[in-house]
Amino acid sequence: MTTSTEGAATLQRDLLAFVNGQLSLDSSVPILGDTDLLLTGLIDSMGAFEIVAWIRHTTGVDIDPIHIVIENFRTVERIVALVDRLRSEPH
Repeated sequence: MTTSTEGAATLQRDLLAFVNGQLSLDSSVPILGDTDLLLTGLIDSMGAFEIVAWIRHTTGVDIDPIHIVIENFRTVERIVALVDRLRSEPH
């Protein structure tokens, strides 16, 4: 059985690979878990929506538009924490 921590670590690794490989607006700057995606300009608003679609496709977690805010999408670590919270919420 996969623990929440293991699942979050796997999700973070896979999301970082996706963001660095597909969405980064400057491939010469590596995006890490705590890189500020918005302040650095490495991801634009379209990239944020692509992350939402990727999460839905990869994890099956739907992110309600009310959760698509700067606080939740500033870093990959925060995005993963949001997905982890949404997974644990009762449906």
